[in-house]
Amino acid sequence: MINTIREKTIVKPGGLVEIRSGELPEGVTVEVTIVVERDNTESVCQSLVDFIGSAKGCFLSPREADEFIRGERDAWD
Repeated sequence: MINTIREKTIVKPGGLVEIRSGELPEGVTVEVTIVVERDNTESVCQSLVDFIGSAKGCFLSPREADEFIRGERDAWD
């Protein structure tokens, strides 16, 4: 049977993380997963506007898209 213990702790100097629990029998093997919480001052959500033009092949403005399309049309002649 898998038992999950969820604890919050603060990282000590040198990156040391310490967990103590009476539910942990001595000598058993455990798996530890560390999830680092984001700093509250960071922006967690980005605006969709931040993504415009950021992908490969995207245009930064409508003007760039128009220039590309005109160039493609001119190449057809």
